[in-house]
Amino acid sequence: MPTPEQIWDDAGLPARRLAGLALNPSSSEVTLLRLLADAPLAARMVLCRDRDLPEAVVDAVIAHPDRRTRGFFARNPHADPAQRARLVDDPDRFVRAHLAEGPRTRFPARPRPLPDETVVHMISTYDNDILESLASCRQVSARLVRSMPTHPVGKVRHWGVNRWQALTEERRAALLADPDPDVREHAERQARFEDPAWVESVLPARPCHARTDFLLHRALSGAVVDGVLAAPAGEDDKAMIAVNPGLPADVVVLLAADPDPEVRERIARRPDLGPAERHVLVSDPHPEVRRAVAYRADLGPAERDALAVDPHPTVRLAVSVHPALTEEQRARIDYEVPMDRCFGFRIVPVSTGPRDPGAVRRKALSGHPMLRREAAEDRELPADLVARLAEDDDLGVRVLLAQNHPHVPAALLLRSFLEYTGPERENLITRPNFPHAGLAALADHEDPQVRALVARDPDTAPATVDRLTRDPDPDVRAALARHPNLPRPRLAELLHDEELAHVAAANPALDPATIDRLLATDGRSPDPDAGPAA
Repeated sequence: MPTPEQIWDDAGLPARRLAGLALNPSSSEVTLLRLLADAPLAARMVLCRDRDLPEAVVDAVIAHPDRRTRGFFARNPHADPAQRARLVDDPDRFVRAHLAEGPRTRFPARPRPLPDETVVHMISTYDNDILESLASCRQVSARLVRSMPTHPVGKVRHWGVNRWQALTEERRAALLADPDPDVREHAERQARFEDPAWVESVLPARPCHARTDFLLHRALSGAVVDGVLAAPAGEDDKAMIAVNPGLPADVVVLLAADPDPEVRERIARRPDLGPAERHVLVSDPHPEVRRAVAYRADLGPAERDALAVDPHPTVRLAVSVHPALTEEQRARIDYEVPMDRCFGFRIVPVSTGPRDPGAVRRKALSGHPMLRREAAEDRELPADLVARLAEDDDLGVRVLLAQNHPHVPAALLLRSFLEYTGPERENLITRPNFPHAGLAALADHEDPQVRALVARDPDTAPATVDRLTRDPDPDVRAALARHPNLPRPRLAELLHDEELAHVAAANPALDPATIDRLLATDGRSPDPDAGPAA
């Protein structure tokens, strides 16, 4: 079966024009229904996958005889999840699998969760191989995830066992005594991972994903640890047990002096590292080990002083943000602020503890850019600090604020896009406050991504729109081909352009007569003697 990319690559100009009509906001419900009924697969793919649809069109999609058409709608990120949920009992396994896989969204966007009752029905009736996709696609609401260990449906409680590490002892005991034998068996399997003897009995002898998981996370017997120390099966075995939370204290001491700097670096990050070992690692010959130690909150004054004058800049930077330092002490450290990092959206870990507003404020007011960057990532930052950091002299602070806070000024979003060219830059355009007015002034900017912003300005002059549809950059040409101010002769011309016909057909300025003519000819090139097509 062809992939969506192959379907598009195989589509000719007529089919691509119809795909453009499928996205055109001026296309009527009648037009959309005609496309759904008669258009080639490429156009139906775009129609069902890449836009929201009126309810009548959704009804027609659900009843469409082609499973691929229904499958495209099952993964539509624009559709209400309740609409997609109507495919939960689709007669074709292909469609149900696509519903479980869910929409493809670009980070940091997340698909909206399916209704809880739909997910419960899927867990209760779908095959395990389909459910593997559901488990990894983030379509399950947080509310349902929290309720799974105590859910009245046994198969849902079975899923709840997968959160074993996050469950209380009381909840674990209840699952181990669950009336459903499948739930009990699954809980017993999870409990075995805490039994060092069982882990030892099933530990693979050769490097593999399962061995990695055991060494990193599971309860290890003394025999397993001794075996890794004496005769590791892989070169990373010691580095893996170095982060295992159950590693015995005497082994932590031993690995703190291991010849491998990667092992020492991982030991340096352990919360149970003793003061004697920590003191030795402060003067470790390897800078990455010293850098790991420099981030420790339990450093003493003498250790902080030693790291503050470390010959390596990354070590000095690490200790310069230590919470025990005063602003004056930070200022005396010769640190270098990195500018080559990704200033993007920050995922908040689920395990994050209670937020300390006072600590956030201190960071926002700090003279240290790295601390202000941390504050800028806080999505609950109060308005006065948002205003202050929006004018910060550090690019990282400004862009991180723009990427993460929901209420930043429009001017900051634009400024960040103009000044930051690193990873996740394009996310800035998706923020709700990103401006539209005045972007036409960027038509001659040297950066093509900036020139493409002109397409967002409703007041861009027709001559400018026309000119940018001939820009050297293909993304600029495509963006401006959809601008409603595109002169009608140029729009008509682009409907015959192999590269831009599908974008031109999505232009909201396309008149109803042209839409009808493209539909009537089934997307074939309009009669050249019929005059302009727009």
